[in-house]
Amino acid sequence: MEATKQSNGTPVRDIRAIVRQPETFEELGVSSSIVTDLMFRMMFNEGDVSLRRFVEVLRISFKILDQILLKMQKDHLVEIAQAGTLGRTSYVYRLTDEGMARARDALERSQYVGPVPVPVEAYNEAIILQTRNRKKVSPEEVQRAISHLILPEHFHRRIGPAINGGTSLFLYGPPGNGKTTISEAIAGVIAGTDPIWIPYAITVGGQIISIYDRLVHKPVELSKEEQEELGDYDRRWGLFRRPSVMVGGELTMEALELRFDEVAKFYEAPLQLKANGGMFLIDDFGRQQMAPQQLLNRWIVPLETGVDFLRLRTGQSIQMPFRQLIVFSTNLDPNQLVDGAFLRRIQMKVQVESPSLQMFSQIFVAQCQALGLPFDPESLKYLVNEWYRKPNRTLQAVHPRDILKIVRALCEYEGRPLTLNPQLIDDACRSYFV
Repeated sequence: MEATKQSNGTPVRDIRAIVRQPETFEELGVSSSIVTDLMFRMMFNEGDVSLRRFVEVLRISFKILDQILLKMQKDHLVEIAQAGTLGRTSYVYRLTDEGMARARDALERSQYVGPVPVPVEAYNEAIILQTRNRKKVSPEEVQRAISHLILPEHFHRRIGPAINGGTSLFLYGPPGNGKTTISEAIAGVIAGTDPIWIPYAITVGGQIISIYDRLVHKPVELSKEEQEELGDYDRRWGLFRRPSVMVGGELTMEALELRFDEVAKFYEAPLQLKANGGMFLIDDFGRQQMAPQQLLNRWIVPLETGVDFLRLRTGQSIQMPFRQLIVFSTNLDPNQLVDGAFLRRIQMKVQVESPSLQMFSQIFVAQCQALGLPFDPESLKYLVNEWYRKPNRTLQAVHPRDILKIVRALCEYEGRPLTLNPQLIDDACRSYFV
């Protein structure tokens, strides 16, 4: 069988080859100055540093670190502060006066201290490989993920193909009918597929870009059998659940570009880079601090090509994979919000409509059970007639939960047993509707 190739014709390696533990310094794929600067900064900040501590923070092997420290000793940049009984692996090092001067220079260049970055080329290759060969989800898996929601029959068929396609999805419809909850269910489905290898940081043009975000990247623990099968791997990479990034009205254009910290002097990855291999939800689309057209102009090419271009402060442009399921969720009219050219680039559009009376009743019964309230058919009938039909109010899926929560709060406040009747429905609705 012909090997899979990248767009430039280079054969794509297996992910295990990409994350294989480097045996030599050259196999790290980064310049020596990046690694030695990291070591200088560690010793400047912490004082005496053991070889074991270097391994813990920098995530490269004892063997490679020992070779670097041996050279630094010969150059009179470090000295042995403490020698253990287990040979060089138990040594503790500190900076010499000359080493201290070099450390100050290293801190002037950057204050990043963490795992040694991997080259951007390795990151790009890994993301392309792991998004191209991602495990597909079955209809049963999607149905299970949304089973706690009361939705139209066969609703899973509207969103399942978009999950497997891994490109884009547009959820639209009136507020309060579960678009955000559906998006969260989609994120759960994606996270539950095969995990993804992501480096903690990458380097390009001598600059460091931090990718790992503890709020986004959730580690996956390997079983003993899986560890044995994998063998030694490059600890600069972590195995994580497929990431999900969710933003709302707080999203700005700056969050979609490389962000340079003027004090720490390294870059933080933009949100779409952190979401690579997973899902990026833009909730309440159209209510951001930027005009929708700005976002559309920024992403119209990445959505089409699967490639994003980011720019360093030096002016250097970096080509990066744009490989995540982008979910736009809005209660505004899509035709007034975006133009036809953009809508064409979003593969699937799904309308999340207001519930029918039957669905509304099912939600009401389910919420009574969830909140410990006894279901009363007369109260439901009263609610629909007096608070929806007469004022010509639209049914919303979120209303039963919110109204019944107020009913429960009223019962608890007055010290009465949890109950449900038309009077309590009236009291709750007067507090809820304006």
